[in-house]
Amino acid sequence: MARADADDGDLPPPPAKKKSPAEEEAEKRRKKLTPGSLMKGLVRSGSGDATPAEGDQVVLHCTTRAMDGIIVNSTRREHGGKGVPLRFVLGKSKMILGFAEGFPTMLKGEIAMFKMKPQIHYAEEDCPVTAPDGFPKDDELQFEIEMLDFFKAKIVAEDLGVVKKIVDEGKGWETPREPYEVTTRIIARTADGKELLPSKEEPYFFTLGKSQVPKGLEMGIGTMAREEKAIIYVTSDYLTNSPLMQLEGLEEVHFEVELVQFVQVRDMLGDGRLIKRRVVDGKGEFPMDCPLHDSLLRVHYKGMLLDETKSIFYDTRVDNHGEPLEFCSGEGLVPEGFEMCVRLMLPGEKSIVTCPPDFAYDKFPRPANVPEGAHVQWEIELLGFEMPKDWTGFTFQEIMDDAEKIKSTGNRLFKEGKFELAKAKYEKVLREYNHVHPQDDEEGKIFANSRSSLHLNVAACYQKMGEHRKSIDTCNKVLEANPAHVKALYRRGMAYMLLGEFDDAKKDFEKMIAVDKSSEPDATAALLKLKQTIQETEKKARKQFKGLFDKKPGEISEVGVVEPEVNKNASDAAASGEAASIADRDADAKAIPRSDSELAFEEERPGLLGRMWPSASRIFSSLGLNRCTIL
Repeated sequence: MARADADDGDLPPPPAKKKSPAEEEAEKRRKKLTPGSLMKGLVRSGSGDATPAEGDQVVLHCTTRAMDGIIVNSTRREHGGKGVPLRFVLGKSKMILGFAEGFPTMLKGEIAMFKMKPQIHYAEEDCPVTAPDGFPKDDELQFEIEMLDFFKAKIVAEDLGVVKKIVDEGKGWETPREPYEVTTRIIARTADGKELLPSKEEPYFFTLGKSQVPKGLEMGIGTMAREEKAIIYVTSDYLTNSPLMQLEGLEEVHFEVELVQFVQVRDMLGDGRLIKRRVVDGKGEFPMDCPLHDSLLRVHYKGMLLDETKSIFYDTRVDNHGEPLEFCSGEGLVPEGFEMCVRLMLPGEKSIVTCPPDFAYDKFPRPANVPEGAHVQWEIELLGFEMPKDWTGFTFQEIMDDAEKIKSTGNRLFKEGKFELAKAKYEKVLREYNHVHPQDDEEGKIFANSRSSLHLNVAACYQKMGEHRKSIDTCNKVLEANPAHVKALYRRGMAYMLLGEFDDAKKDFEKMIAVDKSSEPDATAALLKLKQTIQETEKKARKQFKGLFDKKPGEISEVGVVEPEVNKNASDAAASGEAASIADRDADAKAIPRSDSELAFEEERPGLLGRMWPSASRIFSSLGLNRCTIL
């Protein structure tokens, strides 16, 4: 009888960990080491027992000597150097093989002498660094290294032009970015320790993205958390001049930075028109503790016109008897710009929002004292919010009642023409339905009907948004479960017709009659409209290409693009019919939405002429007119 607890020797070896390209390259270079090619002698012991590891930045002085003791070059002033230590990031910086193998053996403060054969320094085949002019790269050399410091480095710029050393960890994980406003304390020194910007009591205040500090410093601050202290090493490529300081001619600057505070400033649209500026911090972690999803919100706000009057047009503390405004997000109950910003606030936070008219009151019921086209400013305080109900512990009937309330809100938004918001409501319920499990056949039937109704509502939203292909895909979800679902066939047929895919539309309308005789009047009307649409499209195509082939051989007529004639009244009537269908709560209803007006084309795709005239595409291609498009 075999034992269940087999010895380790019976088990297959674990799969070998795949090496990174850098590790493979290091291993390839390491094979060039031969006995005696790299020798180390200890000159002065270091402190501690930690040695540099991959990802650490090492800071060191280096003096290179020939075997007879003559100094070839050095970083030290006493040996003719600039007094500026070298910096490398292990695993990232390009360096000679002897350094790559020698540095990880050193302690902090240690001085060591490395004797290297030519193939271990600059005479290495495919050496990643170039020897200085006049350097005896073909000679055996001695490198005296003093390991000044090493630490885990934060690579800010991929070319290592900006590297950060964290001195004291900050609070939280949020970091500033454009156009945040930051308050900092900064000391700047050259690489050899000369002070460029002395410490002072008053901190520096500036806005990220405004070029108010050197580029490399701004990049480094963008990686810092609140109250973090760090040293940011910046090389010449990132030392841009700024109002803070002029840095021309410097090779490297070390900035000692304390990020005292930053104000979250968000460009909500990315074009500078809708700006949210946090003036009082809230409680919690951003964005986990924000009302990102549909919630019941309680806010105090003050609205002001951004014109020469600066007049306040509403203040909840004055005009609402001191009571806060309560509203459910995701329901279009406040201006779009207002809601976008509140969703990114923490409880207790106060923010100033500047908003353009198209996200304020030009597309929302306008207060009497707010003129059309007005830019506004809101001062908003989020007092708190309640998250949406969790269906855990609900009975099936309670779940369906709550789903119906959300669906009704979506129906209202659909009727108001807010199709994106309506779709979000329907999709919210559909997501929650993934966790609902009916207990018997009756519940299963109710649940299936409700889900089908929601999918069809989503399809209607896509159709009104002009995304007919997505409307078709959504209808397919219903038809996969019930191929004889009349509403789904009708809605998919309408989407096919709007796409110009008339054969598929005809099949769906004809199938309606086959599966349900009561739908024949609506299907017949749809087929008649489909026939009229095809005739109109053919007529436009003939008009567009009339005379194209009436020229003599070698001559080609120019094909004009005919703009489609859109019947606005028909479009409005169709929208009204769809809204009526959406508002119908009876998922089992067989009635099909009707419309007496013409169905206007919202979108047509190339390919129609090819179906009516099979040889057309070949003819046009031979004439170089294969890019013609029928509109």
